[in-house]
Formats: sequence, structure tokens, C-alpha cells
Amino acid sequence: MAFLMHFQNYASQGASRHSEAESPDQDPGVTMAAPMLRWGCRGRRWAFARVDGGSCHRRGAPTGSTSNRIRGESSVAQQPLHTAQKTRKGEHKWAAVVGLEIHAQISSNSKLFSGSQVRFSAPPNSLVSFFDASLPGTLPVLNRRCVEAAVMTGLALNCHINKKSLFDRKHYFYADLPAGYQITQQRLPIAVNGSLIYGVCAGKKQSQVIPKTVRIKQIQLEQDSGKSLHDNLRSQTLIDLNRAGVGLLEVVLEPDMSCGEEAATAVRELQLILQALGTSQANMAEGQLRVDANISVHHPGEPLGVRTEVKNLNSIRFLAKAIDYEIQRQINELENGGEILNETRSFHHKLGCTMSMRDKEGKQDYRFMPEPNLPPLVLYDATSLPAGADPQQVINIDQIRETLPELPSVTREKLVQQYGMLLEHSFTLLNEVGLLEFFQNVIKETRAEPKKVTSWVLNTFLGYLKQQNLAVSESPVTPSALAELLDLLDSRTISSSAAKQVFEELWKREGKTPGQIVSEKQLELMQDQGALEQLCHSVMEAHPQVVMDVKNRNPRAINKLIGLVRKATQSRADPVMIKEILEKKLSL
Repeated sequence: MAFLMHFQNYASQGASRHSEAESPDQDPGVTMAAPMLRWGCRGRRWAFARVDGGSCHRRGAPTGSTSNRIRGESSVAQQPLHTAQKTRKGEHKWAAVVGLEIHAQISSNSKLFSGSQVRFSAPPNSLVSFFDASLPGTLPVLNRRCVEAAVMTGLALNCHINKKSLFDRKHYFYADLPAGYQITQQRLPIAVNGSLIYGVCAGKKQSQVIPKTVRIKQIQLEQDSGKSLHDNLRSQTLIDLNRAGVGLLEVVLEPDMSCGEEAATAVRELQLILQALGTSQANMAEGQLRVDANISVHHPGEPLGVRTEVKNLNSIRFLAKAIDYEIQRQINELENGGEILNETRSFHHKLGCTMSMRDKEGKQDYRFMPEPNLPPLVLYDATSLPAGADPQQVINIDQIRETLPELPSVTREKLVQQYGMLLEHSFTLLNEVGLLEFFQNVIKETRAEPKKVTSWVLNTFLGYLKQQNLAVSESPVTPSALAELLDLLDSRTISSSAAKQVFEELWKREGKTPGQIVSEKQLELMQDQGALEQLCHSVMEAHPQVVMDVKNRNPRAINKLIGLVRKATQSRADPVMIKEILEKKLSL
């Protein structure tokens, strides 16, 4: 806090620390027929929505997180919630409509219109240029990297890329917006009319993936604002302008979704695409991906209801819970004779409810106007590229299209075709951060079949991670260790139950290899055929009634004998081999 400055004197204490000349990305020689571009160096994937009986809403009041940018006092109205689309006798069914506005921070070393560096958790007001602080006489210089990231994202999302786009000023007044306006693209954004396809898991066993599509209205470039930190103890607000001017991609999704899980699944798919492209790290924990949800309810066949906006949702799980809560709150309000206000709300993770922030009945006039300091942004393709144009001074849409990496949907198809796994398994591998890389490393080092590797990674390995709330990168079991364990199992050196014992020992972080654990605990399968035959004979003599049941064709009796033999060997005997010996002795 000591480093934060009060808004009224930020210009003298922090904003003057960095000038445009200090930018590591600034290249005064890069120009173009459109706005001047700076070089910005390039930085380098939840589960499915579940559909049970046609409803996406779950019972109970969800819990989640609220934004750290709540402006103004909030009131909380808590009430018990029930399934949002559950129809009681004599009631009309309600339909929910959900649209999203997603802000993704562009992976770039510098900001959208200034040379200030972009770095998470930097000391307050240490990354602020004269332009970021809106000092008189400073002018915006467009970051080329941000434009390329917007074009690449638009192409990956099946958008039409506008060869000419415009910048506008959006006016509103708040302490963390020193200029009093935000530079955005209201009239003519860089990309329009796209689509995002995501998979919805359905069926009793969630084994069927249904593709759904949400339309993308537009993608636009815009500046981020600074950050307000409210010190209630001292009754003051402090301003950190490090984030002011950071490049954002605003992705506007049409209201094609109907519940929290659908919206969360769509956002997760978008997050995977952005990370695959490298256009945004999309780390929600660091505020690199924030979502505003517009929600309304109505009776089917009737006009859409009044919508509310839930702002600054920074967790996919909380996004789903906030939307489902707000849908049910609106239904409860209408069924009790109330009305829905056109307002902005936030989501409180501890109380598990949305809270009113400010009403929107009096529509705010942002006084949009063309940005006078930025000419139109002009892009080219192979057909419109001027002859002899310097490729360093223009942006070629077709050239960016050729560099598009493999997208998550293609990766899933390859996993299904190459390893014969179920489609829902491919979704899980991509949705868990780092799990696909772990799986592929195990595949490279083991002789076990891919289906067995898939089962161990998704069931045993992932189960242990979730039980202890660990990320893949925090796992005590390495891909090499799991590969060695699967080799021991595949070669019938150990049994399945012994393999689980070994895995449990590996999880204890004692630094032992699977081979060492097997040797120390004497978990190897018995390889001596004669000794095993003698043991089977002894068990049969000790349990004549079970033997009689086997001869009487009792299907369960043979399994009981196998279990008795395995118990006598402390599970070190191969059940397949035991069964063969017993059947031979009993002449089955």
C-alpha cells in the first residue's frame, strides 16, 4: 500500500517514471498506410456441460467469487434456490437466455498504445508511461503484435476480418481511467460474424458429446483500465495504473446459451483456443480472462425478459454458479410478483449469490466519438497487398492464416483416431492443464497399450490429483515412473492390485522407482508353475464343497477358488494362470 499513490497526485508520483522511449518493443521505423505499429514480442487449455433431462441447472445455491473491482455499495438478498428450469405443477416453464462479453489480455511485452512493459505482480505504478497516465501532448502508437493477435484469434474463431477497422473513444469517468475515456472499436471492429463450437456431454453415463455452436458478434481491440484498491480502514481509494493501457481482445458472444454450464464450457473452449494460438495466456487467476454475463428469463414464445449483467467473473466454476444463481433469482422474483431491474450485479463467492452494484435504467451515454489520434487500421490479403510493399510495414491476413497452429478440436480428433480413445476422454485430456502433455510423455516411454495408459491417467492418476487438489505440475508421480509401472504390469511382472499398491507408494514422494518398490515389498507375480499347481491342489483339498459347486456348474464357485488361491499367495499369483490350472485339474 505504501507504494500506491492517491489519484489526485498520481501524475507527479508515478506516471512520469516511464516515457515512450523506454519501450523494449518500440520501433520507430515501423510504419504503414494505416496507424503506426509498434513491434510487440510474442508471449508464449473444465469439464463438459452436462445435460440431464434437458436441464442445465443444478439444485442448491451456488458459491463463487466476486470481482475486486466492485464500485459502490452492494446489497445482498439471499433466498433458497431450486433448479432453475424445474417446472412445478401448474407453472409455465421458464427459458433462460445468456450472452457473454469476454475480455482476454493479449500476450505482448508492451501495452496496446504505449511502450510500457506488461508484467503481472510488478510493484504498483512501476509500469506507467506518460501516455498511460494521460499526460498532455502524448499520442498513441499502435502495437503491431496486438493487431496480429486479434487477426489470428478472429481467423481461429471463423470470423470475417475487416480490412478496414476504426478506433473510437468511449467516455466514462472513474479514478482508474485517467484520460476519462477508453480507446476501443465500437463502430467497426477488427473481426465480426464468427462462431465457437464446444462439446456438451450428455446421456446417463455422460458418454455422448453433443456439439453446440455459439455465434460471435465481434472481436475488438481495446485498452484495459487501471486498478482501484479500496482501503476501508483508512476510507480511501488507491490507484495502480500498471494495468492501464494493456491490450485486450473483447470477444462478444451472442445470447445463444441457456445455463451456467453451457456458458462455462464455451468459455473453457475459448480459453483453450487462445492458449493454443498464443494470443493470450488466458490465466483467469491473474485476471487475463474476465467474463461479463448478460442474463434474462422469459416464458417460451414470449418476448425476452429484462436482462441483468453480472460483471468481472474471473473463474470458470464461478461463472457457471453465478449464471445459475441469477437465473433462479430472476425466476423467483417474477413468480413472487416482483420485477427485474436492468442493473449491473457482482457475484460474491462466500455468500454464493449475486449482489446489486448499480442500476442501468438511465442508460449511460458513453459519448462515443472517433479517436482523432489514430487513423483507420488497414489490413491486407494476398489479393489487395500493394506491389513492392515492405512486409514489415503491413499486416497480411493470408500470411497469418498460414501460421495458425493446431486447434483443440483438431487435437481431439487426432487423439481419438490415433489412440482409439472415447471423445469424452479427449476432452478431459485437453481440459486439465498439463494432462495431455503428461499422457503423451507416458505413451512415449511405455510398451503398454494406449487404452491402458488412458485408463490409468484419467482414472488413477487424475483421481489422486483431484483428491488432493493438486495440479498436474505438482504431481509426485512423473511420466517416466508411471510408464515403468505400466511396463511391469504389461509384462505380467506384477498384478493389477500390486500395481495400485506401487502407485500408492510412488505418491508418497520417497524417491523410489516402481522396480525398487516391487522388489522391497515382494510384489512380483509367482512364476513357478509347479509351486502354483501345488498351492491350487492344497486349496482344493481344503475346500471340497467349493470344488463340488464348481463341478455342479456354479459360475461363482470358480471365482471363489481363484480368490482363495490369490489370498494364499498374497495376491502374487496371476488370476489367469490360476484359472487355467484349476480348470485343468477339475477337467472343465
